[in-house]
Amino acid sequence: MSDTKPIRKGEELDTKKLADYLSKNMPKTDGEIEISQFPAGASNLTYCIKIGGNESVLRRPPFGNKVKSAHDMSREFNVLSKLSKVYSPAPKPLVYCDDENIIGSEFYLMERRKGLIIRGKSPSELENSNDIQRKVCESFIENLVELHSLDYKKAGLEDLGKPEGYTKRQVEGWTKRYYNAKTDEWKELEFAIEWLNENIPKDDSASLVHNDYKFDNIMLSPNDLTEITAVLDWEMTTIGSPLMDFGTTLGYWMSKEVGEEMLSMPFNPRVLMENITRQELAEMYAEKSGKDLSNILYYYVFGTFKIAVIAQQIYYRFAKGFTNDKRFANFNLFVATLGKIANGAIYKKGI
Repeated sequence: MSDTKPIRKGEELDTKKLADYLSKNMPKTDGEIEISQFPAGASNLTYCIKIGGNESVLRRPPFGNKVKSAHDMSREFNVLSKLSKVYSPAPKPLVYCDDENIIGSEFYLMERRKGLIIRGKSPSELENSNDIQRKVCESFIENLVELHSLDYKKAGLEDLGKPEGYTKRQVEGWTKRYYNAKTDEWKELEFAIEWLNENIPKDDSASLVHNDYKFDNIMLSPNDLTEITAVLDWEMTTIGSPLMDFGTTLGYWMSKEVGEEMLSMPFNPRVLMENITRQELAEMYAEKSGKDLSNILYYYVFGTFKIAVIAQQIYYRFAKGFTNDKRFANFNLFVATLGKIANGAIYKKGI
């Protein structure tokens, strides 16, 4: 149930300054403040703020962040302010603060949603029912299709991104991010980077895209696992290619042949990955969206590459001492494996 834990060493917040700020800028903030941390995130840091009987969620950039545009709290707050009005899984934001003297960075608070996030182990009803597994996956895909079908202009999000040239910018941008954060030589991944840059397709139709849509970022109702109560982590949301967005989703979806270590990553919905294939997810998306997925290999390889870059950026922060979070100590090996997966898909010519 997305339990919180004591705050990791080095990621503490200034309780007094935060309490003083909230007492002046948020209603119903009387009482002692209690702060705990949601421990699973690997990018922006997320905390539970409890004051009296009220709970909210605080998000801030990671410590050691040097690229404001990669962790722009103001942008994320503004996106959710509009998106939460037209897309119910998006949490409602409450207050934004750009005064870095409060906790050492900008931050914002949003409403706390409650639900089940499937990481590693799953409820027994999901473990033991192929029918429920398929229905949960169908709900997962339907929810993404719903996001892609939203009228982003009507929602006031038209200025969020430039759809023209989106695919080319994404490939070139993530390539640059990889080399800026490079710590090791990964020949397989770098071959995939060359292939992606040499085969950039024309943009498909533009839509609102999440850019990190995976099971680790959705909450399910414990009473009905097919009901999505929240979609989290909107930091990379923009206007662009829905197929690029779906490719990232496929990139997170491990298959049995990649080995025990990747299947057992703590954020993976293992039982779903063992019983529902990427191809089946692609068929669900094609059926529910009506989109042509004849070039899905390209988007899958891109998604796998992008996830490798995200992991590389995280590992770079650890290697440079910007974070002491031991979870990230072996992320360089995660990057290597993703490179092999992307490379293998290119040679196999299939997802």
